[in-house]
Amino acid sequence: MRKIQTAFIFLSLVSIISCEEAKEDEVKDVDKNAAIETVLAVQHIDSADVLITKHKIWKDNKLVREIIKRDTIPTLGDTINVVEDKDGNEKTVKMKKDYEFYITVQ
Repeated sequence: MRKIQTAFIFLSLVSIISCEEAKEDEVKDVDKNAAIETVLAVQHIDSADVLITKHKIWKDNKLVREIIKRDTIPTLGDTINVVEDKDGNEKTVKMKKDYEFYITVQ
């Protein structure tokens, strides 16, 4: 399971790095004077997935509150991918499919 997670992280990083689209509104650091920082993640377990939502509320450069919520969501099943290690060796692995995130801020 650990190898699959490592392979998935590697593939995710490669796909992010290979994106040619300009990310003009990507933020490197959070302005902690007055901000809400949100992190979304999906954790794969055997029969379902867990959506993890973390919110950090910053005011006057101090963490005022952190809210963590976990929700069980249906798994999307498996997919077969070819991954390459640092030595250039390719291997076919079975991996869990991932959800796409679409976020609207009002």
